[in-house]
Amino acid sequence: MALYVYRCEDHGLTERALPMGTAGRTAPCADCGSPAVRVFTAPRLSLGDPIRRALIDRTERTRDEPQVVSSPPARPARPEAAAANPALRRLPRP
Repeated sequence: MALYVYRCEDHGLTERALPMGTAGRTAPCADCGSPAVRVFTAPRLSLGDPIRRALIDRTERTRDEPQVVSSPPARPARPEAAAANPALRRLPRP
């Protein structure tokens, strides 16, 4: 079921749950019965997973104006494996 929004001139917005693709241009107002015109709204994207929404937003922002960097990011310092394990100190090093 999809949620469709209709606007009555006297009573404002009303919502109707109908099977997808079956909504007409007008529907009778629940309060007065006069024809209410269908209003096209954005889908309820805010109900989705916040991580996926953030990814979509970040992708949209960088589509036209990509983030430009002057150099690649610095490599993180690798911990010395020999210092962590005394048994590794005796191994030859490259």
